[in-house]
Amino acid sequence: MKDSYHINGKLKCITCGDTQFEFNDDKSWVKCLRCGKEYLGAYNELLEINQDNIDKKMEEAKQEILKDIKEEINDMLRNAFKNNKNIRFKG
Repeated sequence: MKDSYHINGKLKCITCGDTQFEFNDDKSWVKCLRCGKEYLGAYNELLEINQDNIDKKMEEAKQEILKDIKEEINDMLRNAFKNNKNIRFKG
């Protein structure tokens, strides 16, 4: 199993769909570089607008983690019982 998992995704502008934004230092001001849309709710508004995409990425990460956990448990059980003639694993 991996030591860490990274979720890669980009926030998209609600107006044009672009992923390039200009921020100030504390992200209280956000502006799309392509269409000039300014988000008055700042970075939090941008996160809220993109929540569906964020949820999809989180679900993909969960599925990957579950798959890795299942494989690791399966390998552990196979190794624990590899010399036992009464227990066999399919697959």
